[in-house]
Amino acid sequence: MDRYSVIREKRKREIVLLRGSGCKYKKCAFCDYYHDSNVDAAANFALNAAVLGRVTGEYGDLEVINSGSVFELDRDTIALIKKVCRDKHIGTVHFESHFMYADKIPALRREFDGVALKMKLGLETFDYDYREGVLCKGIRERDPEKIARHFDEANFLFGLRGQTAAGMTEDIKLGLKYFERICINIMCENSTAVRPDAAAIAEFMQAVYPVYKDDPRIDILIQNTDFGVGD
Repeated sequence: MDRYSVIREKRKREIVLLRGSGCKYKKCAFCDYYHDSNVDAAANFALNAAVLGRVTGEYGDLEVINSGSVFELDRDTIALIKKVCRDKHIGTVHFESHFMYADKIPALRREFDGVALKMKLGLETFDYDYREGVLCKGIRERDPEKIARHFDEANFLFGLRGQTAAGMTEDIKLGLKYFERICINIMCENSTAVRPDAAAIAEFMQAVYPVYKDDPRIDILIQNTDFGVGD
């Protein structure tokens, strides 16, 4: 499992894949990411400390991901992230969070006072019926502005049965309207019943990817390890 990498394209930053207690939501139909977890906070901190020890502050920008939300990391890890930011002169930190923790984000921003906190939401799509009926995301909000209220960035999931170039393009346009940055993930095989759809992926690669591949506000992951972390 690779847990540290450096992203040298578009928004340059270091990225770490930490381990927490596990996703508390755990109902997304397409996700088995929550297996990377441990209920032993001390063991998680030991692992996370070793990973964070590799951070250099090269770009002053750090992305922190884990199998769930930042709020599922142990408090010692959170304290160490703050210390690393101080010691390495890191001015921007990116965290991920499920929508159910949205009301906790203002307090987290205050806790990281002096650091520009960029919160990323796993939104997957603005299409409410698809998002909740198929993907089971647990985001019971339809208004894009309300969805984005506490978040700066968003993940989108493409390459699924029923998705079209027009729908994916609409998601991208709305994503760029309501968020500072977006990340597009193409569905990859995993242990869930949700499978990549060859037709949808082909539509994306032919009609959508060429239009947006160089947009500085969009990261596109064809493989889920394209950031250099994971396995």
